[in-house]
Amino acid sequence: MPNTNPSPDATHKESPVRTISGWPIVPFAILLPVGFVASLIRAKVYDEPLSALVGFVLLFLGLLLISGFYLVQPNQSKVLILFGDYVGTARKNGFWWTNPFTKKIPLSLRARTLNGEKLKVNELSGNPIEIAAVVVWRVRDTAQAEFDVDDYAQYVMLQSETAVRKMASAFPYDGAENTVTLRRATDEVNHHLQDELQARVARAGVEIVEARLSHLAYAPEIAGAMLQRQQAQAVVDARTKIVEGAVGMVEHALEELSAKSIVELDDERKATMVGNLMVVLCGDHSVQPVVNAGSLY
Repeated sequence: MPNTNPSPDATHKESPVRTISGWPIVPFAILLPVGFVASLIRAKVYDEPLSALVGFVLLFLGLLLISGFYLVQPNQSKVLILFGDYVGTARKNGFWWTNPFTKKIPLSLRARTLNGEKLKVNELSGNPIEIAAVVVWRVRDTAQAEFDVDDYAQYVMLQSETAVRKMASAFPYDGAENTVTLRRATDEVNHHLQDELQARVARAGVEIVEARLSHLAYAPEIAGAMLQRQQAQAVVDARTKIVEGAVGMVEHALEELSAKSIVELDDERKATMVGNLMVVLCGDHSVQPVVNAGSLY
């Protein structure tokens, strides 16, 4: 039996309700109105006021029986409340009957998608960014969803916005390769967002199925400057790779010339050769060869 006087900080917990099939009750729900009609006819024919009274009693009982029927469809539940007390939750699909005075509140168990709006927040480095998230959620505990928050759908929406803001301020938009950033570490950021949101909506009996970023960009006022910064960083990274590769090729060329005794070069000519090769390998444009028809000296 649920606690009728919970403490202010207590949360409700879902409990299954004992269901009674509605099909055995259907014949009684049909016979009672039929008895009402028969009693009225008897009262009219034989002038028996008592028969009319019995007929109205039968009609009242029939209406009570009918009001006790309820359906539970797939991925739907009914939260049952009797005189202000939580009785339980019916999750099993089918046609059921319960106490006619029980209030039956439908509550969907289907997965829902929340497509969050774009939010303008500051990331860890202080740069303003635009960010949005898509959240897939569903009700896990019907009692908590119905009794512990005012509107569980609105609650999820507001908490998701708060979680996205907090998550965005915990990571930089971009950074070094070994750092977790919003732009590169997509899976880790999404898991962090899902965990943060799950902790916030647990009071509403909601389960976060999936949470992921749907939009991520610098704010318009700094987008141009940040794009130039990214382009410059990309050029620097590319040049670094080119220089590393060129040094390796020059080193290999000198080793092959020395190993095969093709030509003997002193330090000055090695330096000249290294300079020429680096220009050829690292230059932006194709080089024009110069043919020396005379002696190297």
